[in-house]
Amino acid sequence: MTDVYETVENPHFQYVLGLGDDSLILGQRLSECLSKGPALEMDIAVSNLSLDLIGQADLLLGYAGKIEGKGRSADELVNFRDAHDYRCHWLVEQPDRDWGYTICRQFLFSSYQYLLFERLAKLEDKELAEIAAKALKEIAYHRRFSAEWIVRLGQGTEESNLRVQNAINELWRYTGELFETTKWEEALAKEGKAILASDVEAEWVETIDEVFAKAGLSKLDDFYMVYGRHKGHHSEYLGHMLCEMQYLQRAYPGAEW
Repeated sequence: MTDVYETVENPHFQYVLGLGDDSLILGQRLSECLSKGPALEMDIAVSNLSLDLIGQADLLLGYAGKIEGKGRSADELVNFRDAHDYRCHWLVEQPDRDWGYTICRQFLFSSYQYLLFERLAKLEDKELAEIAAKALKEIAYHRRFSAEWIVRLGQGTEESNLRVQNAINELWRYTGELFETTKWEEALAKEGKAILASDVEAEWVETIDEVFAKAGLSKLDDFYMVYGRHKGHHSEYLGHMLCEMQYLQRAYPGAEW
């Protein structure tokens, strides 16, 4: 457990905001893969994953706005926050380098997200539970799709194995943050409004180990982990992404079509 932000203003809002930001930013990353996949079928598949995640983000950020109580809609939370106000994990911000990198990022995150949402669907917070339950089938597919590709690439050519192993080596430093737990999240969990990410870590590790073993790949057991989202610290990539995402609404506030 970390002592980062032992107390925050409106922790329930911050918690749901983080869930929505993860889906939003990863969905945006996947949308950038359109026309860049290894085959037309994969372009379509990744586009569908992107739409699923952005749909989740719309529901989660809409609920976050309701909890905040300041009248901000999901669109306003997306377009009028700066990078330091985002609460997404560093993992989902990382740019696409090649197909192996994209698939590895998706597998690491979807495996975590599935286990978390499986538990969120049983929360006393009924609205969050309903959003999680609605998203579970999509996330289950994301996890299966990416796991199958991990195995295919790992068992493929020497080049494909090398590329996906390099992706694991690059992305592993961001996985520790997935399971970071704060004191205010512990308090929320006791109220039935949150699930501690640390509670799913052991099962996540089992999933990762099983798929990597099948693919002939290995994870890094001893590695420096990167943290920072609770303090508003992010990689340089998030700011560049937000510049593109938010340009229209920032330049023409209230624009409609």
